[in-house]
Amino acid sequence: MTASSREVYRDAVLDLLPRDERLVCLDSDTGLFDSAQFPERYVNLGIAEHTLMGAAAGLAKSGRMPLVNTMAAFASSRANEAVKIDIALNNLPVRIAATHSGVSAGHLGPTHHALEDLAVMRTLPNMTVVVPADGPQTGTLFRQALRLTGPAYLRLGRNATPGLPDAPPVTLGLAQVLRDGADVTIAACGPYPVLAALDAADTLAAEGVSASVLNVHTVKPLDVATIAAHAGRSGIVVTVEEHWRNAGFGAAVAESLAEIAPNLVLRVAMPDAFVPVSGGQRYLAERGGVTSAAVAAKARSALGRDPR
Repeated sequence: MTASSREVYRDAVLDLLPRDERLVCLDSDTGLFDSAQFPERYVNLGIAEHTLMGAAAGLAKSGRMPLVNTMAAFASSRANEAVKIDIALNNLPVRIAATHSGVSAGHLGPTHHALEDLAVMRTLPNMTVVVPADGPQTGTLFRQALRLTGPAYLRLGRNATPGLPDAPPVTLGLAQVLRDGADVTIAACGPYPVLAALDAADTLAAEGVSASVLNVHTVKPLDVATIAAHAGRSGIVVTVEEHWRNAGFGAAVAESLAEIAPNLVLRVAMPDAFVPVSGGQRYLAERGGVTSAAVAAKARSALGRDPR
């Protein structure tokens, strides 16, 4: 297991604060930071996410670069009006670090699950949406996001997740090619979806099916060129995400490919229902059908193959 993405983000912030006077850390009582470390540039506004976004917009308008720390379920719902009107509309350089994304806060129940945030954030003009696949990627993508002139939403988890094996360097805005195959393209975003995609590719390889695996860590702007290049060879795309099926990452891929060439896009995602139980992130994701077996089954179905 690597460090959790939120811990990697915290360490990166603590490293960067003394280097850049523009950075200001705004918190919503997450407990992620020790206010004594940088008291002059750390403000805890408490559980007031709408106010948090408004304050961030004001600071950004004044030449600062606010780093907003809150939970994904609240950044994309309770605070969405302020994100839309105050931040995105004005194209301000606010970085929203949204932790406990997907079902990584599964133990807290459906009120704290964030299965709608990609759908909400990717529809906002000017917003960059980033979903790191592991801890090391988080630090790299966060630093790259600081160079943007507009706002960015970083979708972070709560707990440590496995690191990606043998992953090439990661670049904001460019899909990461983890496997190169000709029969099917598997595009995934987020830690467990990417791991499920890799596992499914190995399963399919044993059956004679060659699969590309893309880690699409930047959901907006989407790297349509890379996805389309692989889809053009295979004609079949399977998307994997820890998000509701409606309007999320898979929908973004389907929308984009529909404008380029005829491709079959099959989506693996959480079902269109609230998760009725509490539990760990991996358990809840797999309970919702986000598994390597589901990915492989989608690919077999599209290829007309019988696993027997």
